[in-house]
Amino acid sequence: MNKEYKFTSSELEAQITTLTQKGITEFSIHDSDVAKDKRRVLKLINLIAQHAPDVFVSIYIEAQTIDREIAAATTQIFCSFDIPLQVQSKGGKLLFDKKFYSNKAHLLNDFGLVFGFDMTYAQVAGDSLKQFLDRLDFAVQQYPNHIDFPQTMNAEEEKTACVTGTFSAQDIRYARDVAFACRTFYSSGRAVPWFLSVLKPLRIYASRFFADFAEWQRCNNCGYKSGFVPEAEKHIALEKMQLLFLEQKYEEKNQHELITLVHDIVTLNGAMSRLAGENEESILVTSWNPDDLLSEEALNLTAFCENVCMEECRVRIFAGEEGPELEVIE
Repeated sequence: MNKEYKFTSSELEAQITTLTQKGITEFSIHDSDVAKDKRRVLKLINLIAQHAPDVFVSIYIEAQTIDREIAAATTQIFCSFDIPLQVQSKGGKLLFDKKFYSNKAHLLNDFGLVFGFDMTYAQVAGDSLKQFLDRLDFAVQQYPNHIDFPQTMNAEEEKTACVTGTFSAQDIRYARDVAFACRTFYSSGRAVPWFLSVLKPLRIYASRFFADFAEWQRCNNCGYKSGFVPEAEKHIALEKMQLLFLEQKYEEKNQHELITLVHDIVTLNGAMSRLAGENEESILVTSWNPDDLLSEEALNLTAFCENVCMEECRVRIFAGEEGPELEVIE
């Protein structure tokens, strides 16, 4: 069960020193003042490294606080950064610095760090549905581990959306449903390792893909209005939803010959994520060698099918001494 507490700075630091002895395995730090203060973030990271190196910690942090020193220090701990994608209204126009956020994401990816984005819609003057969808397309391209939309998480946050001259009530509902589809398919579905490569043959933007998935969710009674909670579902159930929808999209786009490959990539990565997340071992049957499926060649599905020979394999995914491992078994 998740519990939320409020601490002063000194109390927070004291709590970190006792996490391991209390048996706490996950801890989240969400403080808007800390998020802007590099010195305090570094101090917390160093405390975690010293006293709780095995505790998974989520840290809410402003993008401007992140630099090479922060990134290097964070490699000492088991951590995920939650970064708000912020927009500003100036002179009636909305400003969003893609280059700035792209550079920060590139830095974190270079250090092999896990991060996600927090996104909102219809909260800042000048925002529009088109601009929100553009931000979402940009966000996905940065390989975030997850994308969170606070407005889809609770009723109070949802009320922060405002009907304006550029964001109608219909636009707000559309943005909400797209955000919820992304939350379901991408974040809860743990799609980051394969999403962009699987999206490419469909030749559509991520936001269009999520809009189509939102419609699929409505038709299958698992959309936002149904009360469906993706985080409460077992990952294997979400994976089945992903595979059903992907098969439909690939059929629609006349990419039938890639469906088996998509199935292999999604199920292999899904099984590895369940081993890491739930300690669940698996045995799968794939149509290609798993080493090929996890190689850089699989980033281009069309070229992969043309150049890599099929090889049916029975694959065991299990916990090794240094993390998830896989072997082909007879």
